[in-house]
Amino acid sequence: MKGGVTEEHLYLAYSHQFEDCIFPLHTSISLFLLSYCDCKLFKVFLVPASDSTDDQVFGKAQPDGLGVHFISRCQLPLVVQSCCLPAIVEENGKFCRAGLSVVLRHIIQKTYEVDPSKKLVLELLGFKKTCLKACAEVSQWTRLCEISIPQAVESLLNASPDQCQAIPPEVLRLEKKLGEPVRVHNDDKIRRQKLQQQKAGDQTATPALTKRATKNHSSEEGTVMEIKDQEPASLELKVAFSKLVVQEIPAATNREPSHIRKTKTSDLPPLEHVFAEGLYFTLADVVLLPCIHQFLVFIKKHNKKILDLPLISSWYHRVQEVPGVKSAAAKCNMLFLQFPNLLSSRDEQLRDFYTIPDDLEEEHEDYQFIGGPRPTMTKLMESGIEAKFSSHPCPRWTLDWNSLPAAVSPGEGKMSSDRALRKQQQLNNLVSMVTKLSKPGDVIVDFCSGGGHVGIVLAHLLPSCQVVLIENKELSLVRAKDRSDELGLQNIWFIQANLDYFKGTFNIGVALHACGVATDMVIEHCIKAHAAFVICPCCYGFIQNTVKFTFPRSHQFKEVLSYKEHMILCRFADQTAAQLPPKRRLIGKHCMGLVDLDRAWAAEGCNYSVQVMSMEPESCSPKNNMVVGVPI
Repeated sequence: MKGGVTEEHLYLAYSHQFEDCIFPLHTSISLFLLSYCDCKLFKVFLVPASDSTDDQVFGKAQPDGLGVHFISRCQLPLVVQSCCLPAIVEENGKFCRAGLSVVLRHIIQKTYEVDPSKKLVLELLGFKKTCLKACAEVSQWTRLCEISIPQAVESLLNASPDQCQAIPPEVLRLEKKLGEPVRVHNDDKIRRQKLQQQKAGDQTATPALTKRATKNHSSEEGTVMEIKDQEPASLELKVAFSKLVVQEIPAATNREPSHIRKTKTSDLPPLEHVFAEGLYFTLADVVLLPCIHQFLVFIKKHNKKILDLPLISSWYHRVQEVPGVKSAAAKCNMLFLQFPNLLSSRDEQLRDFYTIPDDLEEEHEDYQFIGGPRPTMTKLMESGIEAKFSSHPCPRWTLDWNSLPAAVSPGEGKMSSDRALRKQQQLNNLVSMVTKLSKPGDVIVDFCSGGGHVGIVLAHLLPSCQVVLIENKELSLVRAKDRSDELGLQNIWFIQANLDYFKGTFNIGVALHACGVATDMVIEHCIKAHAAFVICPCCYGFIQNTVKFTFPRSHQFKEVLSYKEHMILCRFADQTAAQLPPKRRLIGKHCMGLVDLDRAWAAEGCNYSVQVMSMEPESCSPKNNMVVGVPI
């Protein structure tokens, strides 16, 4: 305990270090954030890739004032051994947070929770506190910041000089992102101010960023930092840096002229990027800075030109002027580059900028569907493909809910009695199948666990099994842990992480209403672990091609349907709500069956026996399919 705060352990991977950087880059990023936040709430451990690593090799790259310890992988808490690093685990070893974005967001939240005066630290989470909150599996921006750019830079640094002739396409994508118009909350007002400035043609209307002393929110008391003389600041720069000074620039009180107010939103000038996500300095900038710094160090070392990256160059210098960044860099022994030719002129056009490989380009196909699903269903039927539902092996099986402790029942959550009853019926179906498949000593993983409705019931009913709850929403998982603590369960772990960060072995995977592609991710995890699965899919309309998955899944469906035709099935599979006409619901149920049949056949191609059945009673949920797979 530190001042009444429970100590948490932060585990970071350690492969090697080169000059001012520790690898992998996820570790350097984590240490940089700790320095920026001036956070000493965590006991930090480095986990070497090799047991022969000696802590004596950990030299000048260690952040000043931050005690770091070495620990071998076999000494890690068991729950951490099941996850990719970085990871944070609570003292009791039952609650783990894993993955870069989850860990960094927790560091920020914990720092502010302990010291509410560090408001600028909390601002790193952005508007509505959602910065890098979306899963990398579904968010291209999170994936670019969290995975693609760190991996691309590491690959560049590890490659031989003759293999480093081109700028990594992931870095080019960041350059392209920085050139896109910014969309922020209340941007209409800022864009009108920009239009007024342009109309006036008065460069003095927006003052330059003159020397303004600002307190460093995260370093020793009394330290000040200056935003140095810059070129005349754009309106975007003025708005961005006004948020980072002690006394914010007061908003203009004069009403815009009539011709400015009447201008259509579509005719307003776009806002330009100041930082990675737009106008404001956020966690995304903290993640990208160590990566881009190492990339630029490499560029300079090999005497390569970066005229093709003027926006990244400008961003790199601008981030350095944010209060606290230079101080954090100094603690991490990060020596920023200050070569004069780094910045390109504003008017310089990007050369070879749009040569981004096709596999990295975002899809912009128009998937506005016209017509219903009948042509697609007919096409499948003509090829002998129809939805197949197996009979439920135990349709009347039910738990004696009245005999169970109150904390086991989903009714303990914030839901109506009718919804609680339907949730109990859903759990009856999944629990009956899992108990039928399980044996003592099994590890059962509740993927996309939410508040733990499935996992807590299983942990209570199967004390000889270890149950793991995985969920990326912190509040849901905290509620589940509170219920578990009330029950005194000892055979349960909680992991806040995206699915890709869980690498543990297990015997059965279960998921209740895994949304969209999450169902396919759970099936993939189970197949890799050679584990059985019991899954109730949901949100079919959210299914789409991703970096990891393309649809249809099975070769049988691929031979008949295009991606667009498969998306038509997914769209109409969502039309099963009780208020819809019976015929519409029947078509929706049939489309659900076809989508899940495609999933089942894909799994059968990996040596699984798979059945698609309906939960009983079917009224327990509009999304009442249950997919059960067992390895052969």
